[in-house]
Amino acid sequence: MSKSQKVFLAGACILFVATVYSLFFLKLIFIILFFLLHSLCLFSFCYVCYADQMDKALTLKTYHQEVGIEMAEKDKAINEMSGQVREKEGLLEKIRSQMEILRSQNDNMQVESSRLQSVIRNLEQEKNEKEQELRMEREQKKESETQDFGALLPPLTEGSEGRETVNIISIANKAKDSLLEEAKAANLHITVSSATDELLVTADQGRLLTLFRNIIDNSIKYMKKAGSLVITISTIGDDIFIVLKDTGEGLPVEETKYIFELNYQGSNRISGNGLGLAQARAIVEYYGGTIYAKSTIGNGMGIYIQIPSGGSV
Repeated sequence: MSKSQKVFLAGACILFVATVYSLFFLKLIFIILFFLLHSLCLFSFCYVCYADQMDKALTLKTYHQEVGIEMAEKDKAINEMSGQVREKEGLLEKIRSQMEILRSQNDNMQVESSRLQSVIRNLEQEKNEKEQELRMEREQKKESETQDFGALLPPLTEGSEGRETVNIISIANKAKDSLLEEAKAANLHITVSSATDELLVTADQGRLLTLFRNIIDNSIKYMKKAGSLVITISTIGDDIFIVLKDTGEGLPVEETKYIFELNYQGSNRISGNGLGLAQARAIVEYYGGTIYAKSTIGNGMGIYIQIPSGGSV
């Protein structure tokens, strides 16, 4: 909560107490005055909250645009370096072929051979330098992706340190219930299936709730027909394994592997900014897990998640 929000909220509380006090001990004019001031503080608190949210949304959108431009530039640089490496490899192969011919023709060509060997060493050195630069570019790109996905993580639940033991079955049901009306409107029946009522995982419950809500919301948007979404939660060794499988239209196989990328929208895009599944990936990977999807046209979408439990049932 920002400083201005705290000031307006505290002012509203104080004026509320003053209003109640004036009802019993002061004249009508003071009652009206304190009530109006109390209302003004509440209105100001709501306005500041709204303005803060709008500022955050605008900042995040601008940040994503800048990251997109930077990623495109890095991809271009990587492609250029890859082309240069291929050119060096082709030239190196030609020189090696020439050396073999020269050796078979005459021993007097040893001087020329030595020169060509020097050229080869230089070319190999240049090739190694280009490969090193290419590796560095790829590492920088990976770091940029990691930082960007880190920015997608939702804030921790108030009072939480992000590593508390929570019941993931309960959180899945809570996410389902929070989107029940939207699911009914889309003719989507949601079921949470597990062999037990309690599976414990060490994480922040707010982030896990966002994880389930984002994936359920994605199914609601793209069902396009009456169907179902089954959320199966089980344990495999020390890990929690989650499968979210719907009966919607699905996506082509070649598009499915990109659905967790930032701002990606497939050929069936409807609305939204393409951040829901990217945020889901960021949450899973933050807790050391993995997430992937399987889908084909007409056979629905399946999303598979593995998260270390870090707790005991």
